[in-house]
Formats: sequence, C-alpha cells, structure tokens
Amino acid sequence: MKERTREKFMHISVATIATALFKRGLRHQVIQGVRPIGWKGRNMVGPAFTLRYMPAREDRNQIDVFRNPEHLQRVAIETCPEGHVLVMDSRKQAEAASAGDILITRLMKRGGAGVVTDGGFRDAATIAGLDIPAYHTRPSSPTNLTNNEAIAINEPIGCGDAPVFPGDVLVGDADNVIVVPSEIADEIADECIEMTAFEDFVAERVGQGATIIGLYPCTRDENRSAYEAWLAAKDSSYFYHRIKQDER
Repeated sequence: MKERTREKFMHISVATIATALFKRGLRHQVIQGVRPIGWKGRNMVGPAFTLRYMPAREDRNQIDVFRNPEHLQRVAIETCPEGHVLVMDSRKQAEAASAGDILITRLMKRGGAGVVTDGGFRDAATIAGLDIPAYHTRPSSPTNLTNNEAIAINEPIGCGDAPVFPGDVLVGDADNVIVVPSEIADEIADECIEMTAFEDFVAERVGQGATIIGLYPCTRDENRSAYEAWLAAKDSSYFYHRIKQDER
C-alpha cells in the first residue's frame, strides 16, 4: 500500500468508504459486530494479514499445544509484517478468546498496525490501554483452545461476514472496520478525501440551519460555488489541503 494512500485513509470515516464502495456495487465490506477496544483517537489503517480458526477437536487442542513453536496462532503474531493489520476469522464466536494481552503486546512491539477479530479478546481492559488499535465483539476469558484451532495463515477468510483477502486494506474508526479491496484502494482513498471535505462543508452549513435539499447531495450551483469558496478559505493545516500540497 502506498504511504500516501495510508495517510488519506487516516482522515476518512468507515461510513464514507462504505458509500464509495456501494457506488461500485460492493455492499458487504463492513466487518459486522466488531467495536474498538479503547478508542485510540486515530484510524487503524493497514493491509490485511489473516489468521483462520476452525472448530476445535479435543484431542488436538490440549493446553500443551502452545509449547509447539509452529502453533499457528503464535506464528501469526511473529510473522505479521510491520504496518499490517492482523485479521482473525474466529467464526463469529466470542465464547473463547482469539488472543490476549501478551500476544497483542507482542504484535504491537513488532509494528503491527492493528488487530481485528470477529470473536473476543481476553484481558480486554489491558488491551484497551495498549497503543495499538484493536477491534472485537466482546471480552472473552476462556482460552481459544476451548472452541477454536488456528489452522491457516494469510489466506482468504471471512471476518464478521466480510470477505478479506491478504493485502486488502483495513480501515477502522471509532465505529467499526471496513475492508477495501487492494486493487481499488488508491482510487477509493482519492474519492473519499474529496467526499470527506465536502461532508465537512455540509455539516457546517447544516449546523448553521441550512436545508439538506439541494445541498446533500449537491444539486444546486450556488451550493457548489459556496463549497469551493469555503474550501479555498481553509488554511494549509486542513487535511485536504495538506495532502494535496504534499502530492505536488
């Protein structure tokens, strides 16, 4: 993923991205049911590195399997590339933890951009205090071995009913997480930066009492002219200007 694309997604909401993807016929890209643990005040952005769980079979998942250096849950933590988001298909089950604070701390120290599971994390209060974005459905204390076996790394998965392919761009905000197909990530980021700037203008106008008719969506020339004047009056600290200037 291009660094400029990453920077743009840092300023874009999941809702705006969902609209841009909807225009392209992609309607099921939001990972359902996940929420941030201890919102960090910044977006989570990074290419997907995946881990898939399957139903546990009792004879294969006793506690001593964690001694195996090739246990795939541990291998995923130790091989997730820097700047990537570890995404776990936990079968939408939070009855057993996908991971705990020690593993997530290790992922953070290795430079992971974030972690997402459609299951739950144990030690969630501790994870909330870590400096890494983390998303799950709810806290879960039982070890993952109770219900799940880590079975595959970096292959296509489903997470919260969303398809995730290795390298797809994950964006998480204060609400939830969306999956952007890697091949259109650059164009989606460009479109959404424009959309976000316009939505900022609309929110300001509506807050001042303006009607949404003819404004959102913009169907009147006077509103388009007002937006262009509003944008021109913004100083260089406004993210839209800063990104555009950096690209020149």
